[in-house]
Amino acid sequence: MNKQLLLAIDIGNTNITCGVFEGENLVANFRMTTQMARTSDEYGVFIREFILSSGFKIKDFADVIVGSVVPNVMYSFVNGIKKYMNLEPIIVGPGIKTGIKIGAENPKEVGADLIVDAVAVKELYGVPAIVIDYGTATTFELVLADGTLDAVVICPGIRLSTNALFSGTAKIPEIEIKKPKSILGKETTACLQAGIVYGTIGQTEYIIKKMIEESGLENVKVVATGGLGKLIANETNEIDVYDSMLTLKGLRLIRNRCRTK
Repeated sequence: MNKQLLLAIDIGNTNITCGVFEGENLVANFRMTTQMARTSDEYGVFIREFILSSGFKIKDFADVIVGSVVPNVMYSFVNGIKKYMNLEPIIVGPGIKTGIKIGAENPKEVGADLIVDAVAVKELYGVPAIVIDYGTATTFELVLADGTLDAVVICPGIRLSTNALFSGTAKIPEIEIKKPKSILGKETTACLQAGIVYGTIGQTEYIIKKMIEESGLENVKVVATGGLGKLIANETNEIDVYDSMLTLKGLRLIRNRCRTK
C-alpha cells in the first residue's frame, strides 16, 4: 500500500470521531471523548495507536482532513497530527472548496459539521434535502437544489436535554434512552423514555413539515445522522435515510475536491 489512505476526523462537542478511508470505502472508525485538557502528544499517540492496532501503517496515509466545532482543542489536535503522522491536515473552514453555497447572513458563523453534512447529502443522496444531525445539539439544515445551505434549525440534543432533566430534578433517575413498550407509561423509567423518545419524534416531524411548508419545496429528501438518529429514524416515515457515517463521508468528499487540480 502506497499513500492510499485518508484519515477523516469529525470533532464534535461530545465525541471526536475518526474514519479511515481506502478510496470510497470506510474501512475502520473509532471515537474518543472530546476533552479540552489533552495535549498534542495525547491526541497524537491515541490516533497513532488506533491506526497501528487496526493493521495500518502511518506511512500509508496520504491525507488527514479535520472538521471541528470545538476551536479550543484545535491547536493541540493539529499539532498532534503533524508530530505523529508527519502530515499537514486539511481544516474545514472559510476558503476551503466544498461546492456548497452558504445562505447565512454571516457564513463564517456556520459550523463545519453543517457544511460537511450538506456536502455529503448533496453528493450522495440528492437535493433539495433536509439533513438532521442528532448530536450534542439536534440540527435541521435545508439544502436547496443549487447546493445552497439555506437555513438551519438548532435544538437541544437528546442527551443534553435528558441530562438537564436529570441534574435539575431531585427524584428523576438517569435512564437508558430507548423506546418504551408504550407511550402510556406506568412507572418512572417508562414515563421518561416515552417523553424523551416520542417528544423527539414529534419535534422531528413538525420541524420537517414546517421547513418544507415555508420553503415551498417539493420532493425533499430527508437524511438523518448522529448517534441517536437511528432510534428516531426507525419510528417516523418523515425520515427517508439514516446514515451514521454521513459526516465522515462528507469529509472525504471535501478532501477529494481540495485535491482536484
